[in-house]
Amino acid sequence: MRRGLVHLLAWTLATGAAATMTWWGVHTVMAGTAYDPPRALPITAADSVRQKSIVQEPAARTPKPLPTATSPKPTPTPTQEPSRSATPAPTSTPSATASKAPSTTVKAYDTDGGRAVFDLGTDYATLVSATPGAGWSMQVFKTETWIRVEFSAGADRVSVFCTWHDGPPHVQILTY
Repeated sequence: MRRGLVHLLAWTLATGAAATMTWWGVHTVMAGTAYDPPRALPITAADSVRQKSIVQEPAARTPKPLPTATSPKPTPTPTQEPSRSATPAPTSTPSATASKAPSTTVKAYDTDGGRAVFDLGTDYATLVSATPGAGWSMQVFKTETWIRVEFSAGADRVSVFCTWHDGPPHVQILTY
């Protein structure tokens, strides 16, 4: 009987050591590769109202008038002789520097699975935020020419694709 208990104790210790070594090895490898899923930022009521005023459908958008070629441009004034009390003439106006800024549009896309918000430029796009709906989870996939936000709940999937590889950004929503 004593001999059986010694064998049982030896077997238990060997099995426990093997399980611990296996767990430690897998944990070490997975700690370097696994990451937490992205967290969605909460949208406040003020942000929601402001977002609705920014987001418009392309058909409803009215084009803004372009600046004409006859708009006044600042010209430097010639000075005869530099003096200590003279101030330098401005080289540009704030409206002239504001027109050089890149033009982007922030658009939100509401789906059954959640909401994806993109900043759409003329030849690129960035993901501003993605918020899953109640009971849905979310994954984001990115490359240099497209972004995919996938919302999932059980067998239901909703994907929001934003692509710009062959022209300006285009958003497509697929439900499957």
